[in-house]
Amino acid sequence: MHFREASLCLRCWQTLARAVLALAFIGLPSLSMAEEEVKLTPAQLQTLGVRVVHPVSSRTDKTLPYPAQIVIPTPQLWVVSAPVAGMVNGLSVARGDRVDSGQPLVTLESPSFVSLQREYLHAFAQDVLAAQQLKRNTDLFEGKVVPQRVLETTQAEARQASAAVAERRQMLRLSGFSDEAISRLTSETAITSTLTVVAPQSATVVEIVVSPGQRVEQAAPLVKLARLSTLWAEIAIPASSIRAIRPGARVEIDGYAIPGQVVLVSETTDTATQTILVRAEVPNSGELRPGQTAAVRVSFLSSGDSAWEIPYSALVRRGDKASVFVAIEGGFRLVPVTLLAEDQDHVVVSGAIADKDEVAVSGISALRGILLRLGAE
Repeated sequence: MHFREASLCLRCWQTLARAVLALAFIGLPSLSMAEEEVKLTPAQLQTLGVRVVHPVSSRTDKTLPYPAQIVIPTPQLWVVSAPVAGMVNGLSVARGDRVDSGQPLVTLESPSFVSLQREYLHAFAQDVLAAQQLKRNTDLFEGKVVPQRVLETTQAEARQASAAVAERRQMLRLSGFSDEAISRLTSETAITSTLTVVAPQSATVVEIVVSPGQRVEQAAPLVKLARLSTLWAEIAIPASSIRAIRPGARVEIDGYAIPGQVVLVSETTDTATQTILVRAEVPNSGELRPGQTAAVRVSFLSSGDSAWEIPYSALVRRGDKASVFVAIEGGFRLVPVTLLAEDQDHVVVSGAIADKDEVAVSGISALRGILLRLGAE
């Protein structure tokens, strides 16, 4: 018995709520489905609490400032490693130094380097002997003293000896020995245990990985170098604002005169911050330094489109689309816009609106309710 009474009471309340809602919209005309227009009288606008403002032309065609990190482009960063195992004897540079191509960086004492030189000299001597033997057997073959198979065997041995010399010479080059030093080693047989590692090209020292007295293995990192003529600005853009940004867009860093250009808009979203990485390439005049943070503004997708700043409360979101209610004669029209930038108080949009238009900034829920009631969505 109590259950039936409760059910009857609930149905009564539902009926009453529908009646109140119907009374609230008495006299509201229907919506034009083609243009999504809401026809309202001034009295109805006042009852619904609708207030309007004029869009303000955005001061620039750029987004609101976003935080960015200045980093070294990975193609411009490389590591100079130990060509052979040994002990660090001395450092010729420090962090922050600018170095030229061929400038000494690190000095190593290496028994392995001694072995490489000895093996090269041995291979060189074997190559000389093989060449002499080939000449002798060639003369003997022409005099019909030795058979052809002896000559062919000697030719094969000479080719192997030449290949061994080429291999050992290349090993010395990889160890940092110049062709001039190899020629001097060949003529003077002056073996050294000291190896100087030089800069492969002009750059800036960004990190010293070793210290004097430290023993290192072959291929162990010694010094990190980088070219800083161009840097990257890695920008965190909210996912809701990413549609306005495309590769090639102009990027300006607050307090820095030279603009950059967007080279990447990431296809993934950071799950923690719901931001998307946008990477810009910026020429460096020397004022930018890797590791610093900055505020940047990115140009919108189309510089020919007008950008308008309106209060955040004016924005109507429907899924991944955005619109605003623009006043027309006798009501409002829902106008699609492209969201370019946003913060907690304002948004910057582009679309078919002008500074003379009036955009609703309050009573939005009521206007949306009319659309829902009439099946516009």
